[in-house]
Amino acid sequence: MVKYAFVFPGQGSQQVGMGLELYQNFKAAKDVFDEVDNTLNQNLFKLMTQGSLSELTLTSNAQPAIMAVSMAVINVLQKEFSIDLSSKLCFVAGHSLGEYAAACTSGVFSLSDTAKLLRLRGDAMQKAVPLGLGGMAAILGLSYEDIDSLVEACVQEGECCVAANDNADGQVVLSGHIASLEKAIEIAPEFGAKKAVMLPVSAPFHSPLMKPAEDIMSKALKNVQSFEPKIPLISNFTATVSSSKQEIIQNLIKQITGRVRWRETTRFLFNNDITDIIEIGPSNVLSNMIKRSNKEIYTTSISTSTQIEELAKNL
Repeated sequence: MVKYAFVFPGQGSQQVGMGLELYQNFKAAKDVFDEVDNTLNQNLFKLMTQGSLSELTLTSNAQPAIMAVSMAVINVLQKEFSIDLSSKLCFVAGHSLGEYAAACTSGVFSLSDTAKLLRLRGDAMQKAVPLGLGGMAAILGLSYEDIDSLVEACVQEGECCVAANDNADGQVVLSGHIASLEKAIEIAPEFGAKKAVMLPVSAPFHSPLMKPAEDIMSKALKNVQSFEPKIPLISNFTATVSSSKQEIIQNLIKQITGRVRWRETTRFLFNNDITDIIEIGPSNVLSNMIKRSNKEIYTTSISTSTQIEELAKNL
């Protein structure tokens, strides 16, 4: 029996032109992009399809933009193919900001509130640490269990460096102060890493340095209108199901400074007999991560009208 889970990508999945083909082919997709533009009082869709990659990559733009593409796909499935996702999906989950798209799909937040939350989140995360002070680095070839010794050896006095994303077998992302990250990249081969590189992000996401952003999002998330989830949602912070809207909100708050436990999330899906993990959004970043750790699970990404039509036939 086929058992489905939908997963939603995070920052780094953005690309200029994303969403255009959906906009041109489906009114339900156009409605999503229009609503996000109106909510944010910005022509975000124009930036997504005609702007520069550098402007799109700004955290405050990338976060709502990636979510908008994911939710455009969801809205097409629901409105144009009349699919009741709550009866078809066993779980939803998202990587970092993707957890907000998962929550929206599950009915916890409205689309406009999700867009507002992600604009606020993007701004707050960018402003939490002065530009140039913090960043992130990918370490390939070391297990999460082996990363602690590298972190201990690289962290400079008075600085922060933590394992922020446990993405897949042999793929961990560190977050913290630049000097400590540069030291980690320099000495990583001594600890058995195959590759270590700085990531093109402008802030140390999912680290204790994000505490100012956590405080801002705590207030916003506690005041936003929310509803009980219609589809079980797996939180980044716990790598297990958050069973109520209060639990989802608490874990979204903790997620700002906490680790993204993506490898454990995909293992949870495997252990719960999921056969098909479908990535909903503008890239195949999560699909590739999942394949690294769980070759037994079928996974694919959906972002075009042809892919949506094929998925709709199978659901």
